[in-house]
Amino acid sequence: MVAAALAAVAACSSAGGSGGSGGSEKEDRAGARAATGVRPIAALRSAEKTTGNADSARIRTTTTMGFLLSMTTDGSLAWDDGISGTVTITCTGGSTAELMRRLGTTSMEARYLPDAYYAKMSGTFAARTGGKHWIRYGYDDLAAVAGGSGALLKDQMQNTTPNKSIQMLLASGDVKKVGEETVDGQATTHYAGTVEVADLAGRSSSLTASRLAALKKQLTQAGVGTETVDIWVNGRDLLVKKTEKATTANGTMTQTAHYSDYGVQVSAQKPPARDTEDFGTLLEKRGLAGPTS
Repeated sequence: MVAAALAAVAACSSAGGSGGSGGSEKEDRAGARAATGVRPIAALRSAEKTTGNADSARIRTTTTMGFLLSMTTDGSLAWDDGISGTVTITCTGGSTAELMRRLGTTSMEARYLPDAYYAKMSGTFAARTGGKHWIRYGYDDLAAVAGGSGALLKDQMQNTTPNKSIQMLLASGDVKKVGEETVDGQATTHYAGTVEVADLAGRSSSLTASRLAALKKQLTQAGVGTETVDIWVNGRDLLVKKTEKATTANGTMTQTAHYSDYGVQVSAQKPPARDTEDFGTLLEKRGLAGPTS
């Protein structure tokens, strides 16, 4: 159904991060060499703090999810006071892309604001929803209609920042330094590890016990067991790139994110109310309201 597919797009687009750099390559190389003498945990703790304190960055991601979806995102996000910013999401393949083509476009603008996530749809879609082009995904609504996974989605869309990938590795208890590599023209140190997905959700989110239990059940039903995470950190302790890979019942999920221009100015404005349809209202109109716990 249309609303369910749009929710899936919102969920996938929320996995994006933010990132970047600055400074000379010579400085980055010196920092990367110095990092070789530091234990991975200590180095990652420093990178987690520095990246988290950077407040904003430009992002570029590529995501695939089995036969369901392949997509890219490109834009800027800030996280100094919740997540805010604007990105362009393009569906490049999978059944979700085919659905989006039928709705008139495979690319959309998405805006993150403190209260909600907004997605701009095509004129074809607007013609089916009373002429409105924007869908508002209130974070509380996402939690209500999708059970445990919706609660995690709410938590991620409000709180996911680039340093979360580093936190994942720190929480995994399985971290190794792979070596030094050049990424996006910068000298970086590559770290990798394996995360138990259900356990990670409990460690890195603020979910209640009941929602966490529902989430773990849904993750099990989806066939998700473990996730591999790789990150690349430059000599200024900033995240430059991350990849995540997991096996699900719908196929392999992979995401690669590149980060640049930390500290970039970010703006996102709420779309006009007269041109916005609430996601919860859209579900009610189609009789698709889901679980509330």
